[in-house]
Amino acid sequence: MNYEFEEILETIKMTEVEHFDIRTVTMGISLRDCADRNSKVVCGKVYDKITMLGSRHVALASDVERTYGISIANKRVSVTPVALLCDGFGSDEAVEIAVALDRAAAEIGIDYIAGYSALVQKGFTKGDLALIKSIPLALSATKKVCSSVNIGSTKAGINMDAVMMMAEAIKETASRTADADSVGCAKLVVFCNAVEDNPFVAGAFHGVTEPEVTLNVGISGPGVVLDAVKACAGSGFQDLAETIKKTIFKITRAGELLGRKVAEKHGIPFGIVDISLAPTPAEGDSIADILIAMGVEDVGAPGTTAALAMLNDCVKKAGLMASSSVGGMSGAFIPVSEDQGMIRAVEKGHLSIEKLEAMTAVCSVGLDMVAVPGSTPATTIAGIIADEAAIGIINDKTTAVRIIPAEGKGVGDYVDYGGLLGRAPIMPVSTLNSSGFVTRGGRIPAPSRSLTN
Repeated sequence: MNYEFEEILETIKMTEVEHFDIRTVTMGISLRDCADRNSKVVCGKVYDKITMLGSRHVALASDVERTYGISIANKRVSVTPVALLCDGFGSDEAVEIAVALDRAAAEIGIDYIAGYSALVQKGFTKGDLALIKSIPLALSATKKVCSSVNIGSTKAGINMDAVMMMAEAIKETASRTADADSVGCAKLVVFCNAVEDNPFVAGAFHGVTEPEVTLNVGISGPGVVLDAVKACAGSGFQDLAETIKKTIFKITRAGELLGRKVAEKHGIPFGIVDISLAPTPAEGDSIADILIAMGVEDVGAPGTTAALAMLNDCVKKAGLMASSSVGGMSGAFIPVSEDQGMIRAVEKGHLSIEKLEAMTAVCSVGLDMVAVPGSTPATTIAGIIADEAAIGIINDKTTAVRIIPAEGKGVGDYVDYGGLLGRAPIMPVSTLNSSGFVTRGGRIPAPSRSLTN
């Protein structure tokens, strides 16, 4: 792929004025050869492999930053779902592995390490159960480790036992990290139809079909798209769509360029570019502001879901035209705490969890960085997870829940993490009881859409 000098200059303008950056370069590392019957041996192998392969990750990515003048906000590592290493171990040994991951991440200087994960859409192994049981302690005992669990898929249906377990794990994680606004929950994602090459935390993991090591890149450019949309005031939808696609095309090419350069410096294969529009707490770097610029009075107004669907579709079409290596989730993220426009809409009472849920049917991922009262029962959280999973299996798309039942806090309070995790108002949750449904046990069968062979 060749790049014109003018394209690079234009991209630099995007970074200086419009907040464009590369959100993350994520090195995926397979840990499948780290299995052993002795947990101490596993921890040693895990630490040694990550520090060996990742020792230059931050330095090489920083070199590319300086060369091209484009900020790379995060340098991260994802690993094989750790539950695969936990068969034969209990939750205490699983926590030991989490601590080894955390030490390795600190040693090589990355921001986060993800992959403390399990894939249980159709059932559990002993290792899966050990890992899920260990999540609250693992996330409270580490700083950089992120965890995710896939509880459903279009092919398998929804594992409701896993849904309930994860709801309880979220509650316990919130309690164990209460002194830091229940921050452990900000590093924990429950997925349906999880993808294996996602470079974004907290949900990243290095899938079992991925190569030994690879480099994936996630881009971020809501501010660039916002300025393009503002320039289309009064235009028809066709013109607006073309403008958004042209902008995304440029962002994608810039992101792939930097990702390939980092991979080249490592001497490892380039994986994918995730073209998701990922907002940041910075003013103007907001998906909500894009939707407002498209014509709705505020996020939550009638028409919001249609506007988001159009935006998401433009992102995918342009990304696929710009690169043959598009992967991950590649859409538009709508995390509340990381988007000033979303925060304002919640504060004004314009945006509810129910409206957010409707929006997740047409965009990337799902309910993301949503803070709710600490008194929210686990059964209610399980119901929210099940609803999102249902959207995922019926629409054959990835959905997820990253919810924070902030211990000791209620509506009117905030959680504040700073940095990219941002600040979120506590949102009200329906008090209607769904325990009779979510505690039935077993698995919601796969939908008719699963019969595609």
